[in-house]
Amino acid sequence: MDEPILTVDERNAVNAGRWFASLSPSLRHDILRCATVRRYRNGEPVCLRGAPTDTWSGVAKGAARISGVSVTGKLVTLAYMEPGVWYGEVSIFDDHNRTHDVSAHGKTTIVHVSRTDFLKIAETHAEFYPALMRLNSRRLRRMFEMVEDLSALPLRARLAKQLLLLIKAYGNPDAFNPSQIRIGLNLAQSDLAQLLGASRQRVNYDLKMMERESIIRMESSGLVVCDILALIRIGDCLE
Repeated sequence: MDEPILTVDERNAVNAGRWFASLSPSLRHDILRCATVRRYRNGEPVCLRGAPTDTWSGVAKGAARISGVSVTGKLVTLAYMEPGVWYGEVSIFDDHNRTHDVSAHGKTTIVHVSRTDFLKIAETHAEFYPALMRLNSRRLRRMFEMVEDLSALPLRARLAKQLLLLIKAYGNPDAFNPSQIRIGLNLAQSDLAQLLGASRQRVNYDLKMMERESIIRMESSGLVVCDILALIRIGDCLE
């Protein structure tokens, strides 16, 4: 059953988002005042490709999985959006339907702002549109980097960079060894493979090699990074 309001931890997670935190207090207040809270089970659809865009949304807990289908009919995961990340404004801007499927990864809480309220907020707050332009410029830069990496970097380096991104979004000090970082988002090797555009077998090989080198540790509960400096060097192709 859905809760009508965000928990303290969920609200703090939204407010801690890099982009959202850069907005004025009055704009943040108006956005959350208009938002409705929805809680989703693992794998539950949030929105489907081709559906009308009637909301702008932000992740408050868990992860929103952005996915599509390749020309061969294979499921492709493009990204996992962490708490504090907002999405859906592009389809409101161009007045087109949803471009990708969004589903919950784990127990996930998402806040939704209706299209009508989104446009009202934009009329009331002059800072809103420029802030959204900065947000989408950042995403576009990241997309260009990913395309460049796909053609220029070996899989080992791309895997290291992806793990570093996951640390930034979901990393926490390990309870038993605070010098190590546990990635809170539990991804199967097939999930990582989809993110990297590689086979599960190739990703498994590189993960095993990193584990033998004591760079990472794979556990049933998730992945732990033991040597983040080594991971950075791999991502920068320095070793």
